[in-house]
Amino acid sequence: MNLSFFDQFASPSLLGIPLVLISLTFPALLLVSPGNRWINSRFSTIQLWLVNLITKQLMVPLNKKGHKWALILTSLMVFLLLTNLLGLLPYTFTPTTQLSMSLALAFPLWLATVLTGLRNQPSISLAHLLPEGTPVLLIPALILIETTSLLIRPIALGVRLAANLTAGHLLIQLISTATVALSSTMPAVSVLTFLILLLLTLLEVAVAMIQAYVFVLLLSLYLQENI
Repeated sequence: MNLSFFDQFASPSLLGIPLVLISLTFPALLLVSPGNRWINSRFSTIQLWLVNLITKQLMVPLNKKGHKWALILTSLMVFLLLTNLLGLLPYTFTPTTQLSMSLALAFPLWLATVLTGLRNQPSISLAHLLPEGTPVLLIPALILIETTSLLIRPIALGVRLAANLTAGHLLIQLISTATVALSSTMPAVSVLTFLILLLLTLLEVAVAMIQAYVFVLLLSLYLQENI
């Protein structure tokens, strides 16, 4: 039973062929392709409104130079949002619970923001490693600390996304297992745990959306530091 709790995080396969690519491309199938008319359907209108809202929220901390990243950040936000929410459905697989997946998203984008700063304003980017007015004796230690904190950023991004989603899925599976096990022996307690399960599911829906927003928002803040 202990092993079955973690079976949901195993990469699915069929005849030895990994199905991760299917789970990664499936969210794109839910998006409505734009047509020739201004308004195609209610769903496309809601989708357009949601994308515009996400873009406005992500572009608030950025100046005009950072607006070039609007397509990348908005696409990443929509991808993470759909992937996290689809992972809450029964018998589904959530790729973002894999640390390799979250780090593969975090590290290249963080590196792109750092390289952008080093190319456009190298002196200002390097000045972040040493605060102004630092005593001479503390300069080596502060440079080491700031460099470490800079390098930890992509790890923190990936671990935060994967850990929060993994913890939520484990809690849902534990409480659902307890609900089924208590249904025959203690029905009243089983009903109570079922209500807790419903509340936890609503909480996990909120966590899935918040984690996608936090991931992209932190990337936009890192970008703002380097432009």
